[in-house]
Amino acid sequence: MRNLLHCRRTPNRTSLHWASFGICAVILSLGVFFGDVRAHEGTGSATPSAERRLKIISIVTGNPMLTVSDGDGQQVFDLSPEAEVRLNGAPASVQSLQSGDSLTVELDDQHHVISVDVHRIQAGIILQVSQDKIELTTDYTDRHRFRIAENAALLLNGAAVDFQGLQRGDHVQVFPDPSGQAVRVEVTRQSALAEFWDNFRHNLFKPLLLFFYMGFSVPLLKIAFEFPHVIYQGLTMYLLISIGWHGGEELADLSGGVLKQALLFMMVGFFTNFVIGSGAYGMLRKFIPRMRRVDAATVAAYYGSDSAGTFVTCLGVLVAANIKYAAYMPVMLAVMEIPGCLVGLVLVAKLRTHGMDALGNMPDEPGYIPPAPLLPVEHTQLDDRPPVEEPAVVKSQATGHGHGSGAAGGIFNAELLREVFFNPGLFLLFGGILIGFVSRLQGHKVTDADDSLFVNLFQGMLCLFLLEMGMTASKRLKDLQSAGWRFILFGLLAPNLFATFGIAMAHLFSMLMGAPLQLGTYALFAVLCGAASYIAVPAIQRLAIPEASPTLPLAASLGLTFSYNVTIGIPIYILISQLVIMAFPVHGA
Repeated sequence: MRNLLHCRRTPNRTSLHWASFGICAVILSLGVFFGDVRAHEGTGSATPSAERRLKIISIVTGNPMLTVSDGDGQQVFDLSPEAEVRLNGAPASVQSLQSGDSLTVELDDQHHVISVDVHRIQAGIILQVSQDKIELTTDYTDRHRFRIAENAALLLNGAAVDFQGLQRGDHVQVFPDPSGQAVRVEVTRQSALAEFWDNFRHNLFKPLLLFFYMGFSVPLLKIAFEFPHVIYQGLTMYLLISIGWHGGEELADLSGGVLKQALLFMMVGFFTNFVIGSGAYGMLRKFIPRMRRVDAATVAAYYGSDSAGTFVTCLGVLVAANIKYAAYMPVMLAVMEIPGCLVGLVLVAKLRTHGMDALGNMPDEPGYIPPAPLLPVEHTQLDDRPPVEEPAVVKSQATGHGHGSGAAGGIFNAELLREVFFNPGLFLLFGGILIGFVSRLQGHKVTDADDSLFVNLFQGMLCLFLLEMGMTASKRLKDLQSAGWRFILFGLLAPNLFATFGIAMAHLFSMLMGAPLQLGTYALFAVLCGAASYIAVPAIQRLAIPEASPTLPLAASLGLTFSYNVTIGIPIYILISQLVIMAFPVHGA
């Protein structure tokens, strides 16, 4: 405890500069946050004390009863035949009410219901609109059609318009009457930049990122705190199993056609990340020619893989924003981790055949150590000592292979293949998927009890995980001091390029299959393409590529790319996905 609470008293000037910068950023961010909160409060209106905002859970129409929820618990109300019922301002009956409707009830002094005012809103994004019809979607895979009433109110950003003022892609709220006709249509339109800023601003202060900021500030402020490694291991194990568990539950509810689509999409994902890993190596060689080729190959392997931390963070953002995604995406996390490992192994094997020395330098790179010539040794009668065995390093240089080539005569030996396909991360993820799948096949009663652990606690565990990740990312920044500005720029720009390429590949797959994908599926696929590994590939590097720098790839993947993705990247990828979906619509069969 004494070591944990001990604080250094003489921080250096660089630390003070970082601390000052961090404090200013926090103050500015809090100003934006509280300004937004105050503006939001200013637009609110007080609810009369005699009314309560509730949500319908169930309805009994025989002897009219409503079971409602106020967010804290459930209540049951008896409705007398004289009670007035209105749906979106129009007279309605109890039979027209639906589960999920929002309502306010007015009670008399004896707590009897004297009126029910129901609000039913269908929110989504406009797909098509005409003079008397409007079609919208909530997740780009479903379609909801409404006939517009003759005297319906059409509002665009609060101003009255006709149907010609509405456009495809506008955010819309439709208020239907008891017959299903839209009596009020409220449309919100903003520029792509404004929409990104709105999403970014609201995502900036979610608990997930606040924990990441707190962890990031620990090394900068020289707080003498170390996150216990065993707890980090436990959190990683929990998150991987939880992702697999929930994914397995969802997979059990899918039809055969969706499973076939999932298998084909996995093949697309594998190919996409393999192309990204190969492209990353070409980019590094082109724009950072002074970087050693073995380091470029290793960094490319990191970017050709994916990041479980970024994936679970994106899951948290999508759940908080109520954005749907395909149930098979956790399986994609496992499949798309493998290509980067293979890219790195193939590139380094090629470098070894072209004369890379034991330190990882090529013949045309500084510091190269040429292999020592093998001179024949003559033994005479005066020298009865046994021949001296050559060092392993000399042998490997003479044969044109470096360390890590493997005992089986090639880089793809049994140990490495086992590490690629049976590493602990993949084992826990696939194990969770299998257990969740088999358990859900037995019914919801079997899985409901375990959902309290693997589903309900997920967000809280993810917050603790991001606390540790923030600390690790901040510590890795110092490794970038000798990397150069070109490498730093690569770590910040490459995620955008690779994620956009992933979105394009996902949409091409969607168009070829004639099956629309959900917005969350695009976002998660973009994250899997734009992220960089920090678990699987480092383990492969220790086994097979010891010549490469152990700090440079992690500095890029954690210090730059991970930090960028979880703060700025995810909202950008969601926005790009929306623009692509609306610009090139896919009509389902």
